[in-house]
Amino acid sequence: MTPADLSLTVQHAVRRAVDDGALRVDVPPRVKVERARPGGTGDYASNIALSLARPSGRSALDVAGVLKERLQGAPGILAVDITGPGFLNFTLRRDAGGDLVRAILAAGAAGAAGAAGAAGAAGPPYGHGSALSGTVVRFAEVTDSRARVVTDVVVRLLRSQGADAGFGGDERIHVLGGDYLPGTLGVDAARWSLLRAAPQDRVLDGPPLLVQHERNSLFRVRYAHARVRRLLVNGAQLGLRPSYETDIHAPELLGVLGDHPVALLSAARHRAPDRVARHLEATADALLAFQHTVLPLGDEKPSAAHRSRLALAEAAGTVLAGGLSLLGISAPDQI
Repeated sequence: MTPADLSLTVQHAVRRAVDDGALRVDVPPRVKVERARPGGTGDYASNIALSLARPSGRSALDVAGVLKERLQGAPGILAVDITGPGFLNFTLRRDAGGDLVRAILAAGAAGAAGAAGAAGAAGPPYGHGSALSGTVVRFAEVTDSRARVVTDVVVRLLRSQGADAGFGGDERIHVLGGDYLPGTLGVDAARWSLLRAAPQDRVLDGPPLLVQHERNSLFRVRYAHARVRRLLVNGAQLGLRPSYETDIHAPELLGVLGDHPVALLSAARHRAPDRVARHLEATADALLAFQHTVLPLGDEKPSAAHRSRLALAEAAGTVLAGGLSLLGISAPDQI
């Protein structure tokens, strides 16, 4: 991990804290990191918590604690320590990208084995966890079409984080009205139109979601998944199999993949499926920017780097498919 990669990772942590409502600040366009000074801890340090303390109305130590929670376990980071009045100190890992990719692919393979009824206990899909274990949530039955779709997905999200969620209680999801038109738009576009908009916003206009264009967020997400499937097919034709063997410089894509568990937990806690949709858009955009580097070009011979990039692309496809599944939207192999 380079200093630029680390800077981007810390910036992502600030953005997640703002999205979660833990911090009320403007996300800085750049986060300064520098080599830890003599007597310090770890490899690098940042004063970001001190610079955000005043605008957030929190102490620097409080801000540092919020960011540390969102940085632990991030790709490339072995440990995060808080020193002095609120400096963040980072100890970097080796081959952290490989650990992340292998974890995603292993979770995806376990989920596929479980769905196929294979012997043995399949692990949970990547991003699912037990953070909300012991939480019981019961929703009242709703009649509004949008509220029904949103509540169904919120129940899925809560269960993905270990909560006991279902219907039969008094808690309600409050959203603006909106028609659910699967007969006109198809199930996928109809659900995306309702789920991509935040609860306080009106639903997305339906017809543009049927257009295969990069301005169509649903198309970008589903197309990115289809591109991964095509890369795997084309790679196999070249004798390439996905296997993360060498470190790949792809901080944006590795960053959003590492953010996936936090995005799902945040969406569950805030009853906000739109957070999942926005995270899938970010994942798709990072994958589509990365895709051109995956397979050999021209006279280039297949190498460990290509196998590693193919594994990273497959991990992105796994995240896209899992997120779309939670939203009740299909992930096609081709478009």
